[in-house]
Amino acid sequence: MRFLSVAPLLFASLTVSAFAQSSLKLIPIPREVREASSQSLAQGIQITCSSPCAAEDSFAIDDLKSYLASQGITVNATSPVTVLVTRYGSSLSRSILSDATPGGKATDFPAEMKAEGYAIIPDGKGLALTAASDSGIFYALQTVKQMVTGYGANAVLRTATIRDWPAMKYRGLSDDLSRGPFPTFEFQKKQIRIFAAYKVNIYSPYFEHTMQYTGHPLMAPPGGTLTQEQARELVVYAAKYHVTIIPEQEAFGHLHYLLNWEKYAPIAETPHGQVLAPAQPEGQKLTHDMFYELAQIFPGPFLHLGADETVELGKGQTKAEVDSKGLGTVYLGFLQRIVADLQPLNRKLLFWGDIAYKEPELLKQLPGSFKKATIAVPWEYSPHPSFDRYIKPFTDAGFETWVAPGINNWSRVYPNWNNGLANIQRFTADGQRLGATGQLNTIWNDDGEALANADWYGILFGAEAAWHQGEASIPVFQSGFGASFHGDVTGKIDQAQREMMAAHQLLKDSSYKVDAQDLLFWQDPWNADGQRIAGQIRSILPELRLHAERALILVAEARNANPNLRETDALDVLDLGARRMDLIGLKFQISDEIANSYAHAFTLQTSKNRDDRLELSRELNSINAVNGKLQDLRNNYSLLRDLYEQAWLKSYRPYFLRNNLERYDYTIQMWLGRIDRMRTAQRQWTNSQTLPTAAELGIPAPPVLAK
Repeated sequence: MRFLSVAPLLFASLTVSAFAQSSLKLIPIPREVREASSQSLAQGIQITCSSPCAAEDSFAIDDLKSYLASQGITVNATSPVTVLVTRYGSSLSRSILSDATPGGKATDFPAEMKAEGYAIIPDGKGLALTAASDSGIFYALQTVKQMVTGYGANAVLRTATIRDWPAMKYRGLSDDLSRGPFPTFEFQKKQIRIFAAYKVNIYSPYFEHTMQYTGHPLMAPPGGTLTQEQARELVVYAAKYHVTIIPEQEAFGHLHYLLNWEKYAPIAETPHGQVLAPAQPEGQKLTHDMFYELAQIFPGPFLHLGADETVELGKGQTKAEVDSKGLGTVYLGFLQRIVADLQPLNRKLLFWGDIAYKEPELLKQLPGSFKKATIAVPWEYSPHPSFDRYIKPFTDAGFETWVAPGINNWSRVYPNWNNGLANIQRFTADGQRLGATGQLNTIWNDDGEALANADWYGILFGAEAAWHQGEASIPVFQSGFGASFHGDVTGKIDQAQREMMAAHQLLKDSSYKVDAQDLLFWQDPWNADGQRIAGQIRSILPELRLHAERALILVAEARNANPNLRETDALDVLDLGARRMDLIGLKFQISDEIANSYAHAFTLQTSKNRDDRLELSRELNSINAVNGKLQDLRNNYSLLRDLYEQAWLKSYRPYFLRNNLERYDYTIQMWLGRIDRMRTAQRQWTNSQTLPTAAELGIPAPPVLAK
């Protein structure tokens, strides 16, 4: 057997290349792996307990059985291939642990493995596994899921010897439920199942105004709210999968939707702003009311206060106090009052660290009771060589600290994994080095357009980085994602993701210096701003489109190679992202062609030469006809509108969808209007042998003439 250690000192020299080339594609990569043989599952598989199963173990086994059934694999008592599950404590379990331990000696379950660790060995019939905890057994069986490849009679079990346990105790995801998209309840359950499959144990729904409160009914928008009944059901559901739900309710800033109501105007720092005024007692009462309700709904050990981006603090009601005492003092003072008020709840209270990290001396001076009651969560979403400056103000002051990277999905036609993976990798590794106990990866929906099924790549790498000791390998993850998540053994899905990364990077490296954001997708290429941008990206448009189109081809080839790929909704969104990326390039290319064609036609209108007049008509028809360039833009936006709506409804409620469809409809109407104006110009040519100027039609000057 081949021994693949993931010890940090060996990782760079051995494991990256070895694990990338291994037939085992596991996320997260286990601490220690010795790859063994593969066994056919043509006759199905047995899953048994060595003694009567605990209820938790039975649930984990049933979860594995359900997964195998979805892959066309039968679970039966006559199969020659078995998965044996045993709780640690028996002589059999000790034998499994010893066989899994390098050197073959293990007198007891190591302390670091007891909470969530597990051991797996090949036993001649299949696999045998043991763990000392409910979650350990569950995670061992989640790993077994990934060791099954292929479908139906062609499926195989790839066996290995594994010892595994996490680097970080808390491995979570913060999910933005307040900036437009709101998942269906069934999709939230699916999210929890997938989080658990990759050993994520924290789910933190982010609320500004979308949690239902009986004491403050104004804030909840119809159709876009998590009800208390749903929340309680979700808590119970998540617990079965060893996922703790930490509700985040913004308690200081980011309360714009609430503060728009006249009832709450007196507690706003600025009129119709987003920040509570600390001097107003009713502001703290609001926080008290919300969190006392949350505590009754979510029984876990944590609540999240938010308290980030309080940019208006000191700009309105609190200006005099901030001018007198300083922003940091006022901010931390209000935070202390909130924490003190919530102490009877007996919960650890998380708060975002973006304001407080700028006040390292004030943090050190905070009372021990405050530090004991809270967890600081510094966040930063760009790649940096080091994240120490975000983390150390809290760890140096004695706070328990979690780090919060981001997947970079917000406001983009498809997430930018160049930023996301590098940010997650370094921030998480620095957090581990500095003693952070958790990672809270983040997804945000800033402009309301993001699609949840685009996010899994970044979510799974966050899971890899938090479980992995030291710095997780981006190349190894990129070589294994498609196989682990989609069941794609061709590598084409992995390559498609890299093509989208290359397209983003191409835009970022151009003189435009911004990646493929939604604003670029919606940008009118004919107005002054669009023409400025065109000059910055014109030279890279063919290469941009080729990257996007290669992604489309690769996804199609992967689907053709395996009709049983998993998570096809995510592939649909990858396809949609590539089409949106391609349309960015096509839009600017076509606009240049229209400008050139019309300018050429305009110069020919005074010619009496028959060929010139035929050429003029051909130029006009190339712009506006059955296969005209204006029709190309109308058709593409119309197609993507329908694909977007379909993708949205796979994961989200109808709430907020109209806002985004209107962007498509507006843009389609814009190109329809230009089609109509061009048709009028064509009739003018037919009737009077004259043409309006390009400026009268809104057509920009040709790029060769642009100054």
